[in-house]
Amino acid sequence: MSTSPGLRERKKARTRATIQREALRLFQRNGYAATSVEAIAEAAEVSASTFFRYFPTKEDVVLTDFVDEATIERFVDAPAEMDFFDAMAHAVRVGIGGLPAEDFELENVRNNLIRTVPELRRGMIAEMVRPMQLLADAIGRRTGREVDDDVKMFAGAAIGALLLVTPEALSEEPVVEHPDAMIEEIAARMTRLRRLLTLPDPESG
Repeated sequence: MSTSPGLRERKKARTRATIQREALRLFQRNGYAATSVEAIAEAAEVSASTFFRYFPTKEDVVLTDFVDEATIERFVDAPAEMDFFDAMAHAVRVGIGGLPAEDFELENVRNNLIRTVPELRRGMIAEMVRPMQLLADAIGRRTGREVDDDVKMFAGAAIGALLLVTPEALSEEPVVEHPDAMIEEIAARMTRLRRLLTLPDPESG
């Protein structure tokens, strides 16, 4: 009997998550520059060629899923009465609240690496196109409207503002290290963003 596509996809997702988790642990312990792809593969119990099937470069193992699809799905499925800002805060709050302590710590490792390793900071800027498109598509799914230029520009502004709205986003200082504090910070950012961003009604343009 052949393996179902669903099972294959779950196995691939587990392998991908294991590689990423072990990479972050090694980066935390040994530093980013001192950690090789071979060391990551060994820790994850896969071959180097398997590593490269999931992550084309060492940088990608940090930058991939910086804005993850699970958060996007929670945003789409948030209660209908929530506006964009409340729905996004809800998506982040539920995601952070459900993280085991070790996974939350590794997310902080990832965020601090992006802020302190120059090639990762440059790579993050290039990677922003993907989450902007994910968010634009999610807005379309949540509202039922066409993903037109206004939606794309709004999504791009929202992602950019979330990165830049606080000074520490561009600094090399450690990020918030407690889930409750991070949830409060995200809620505060959304309150500020609501004053700054408006998605035009499609009928008005």
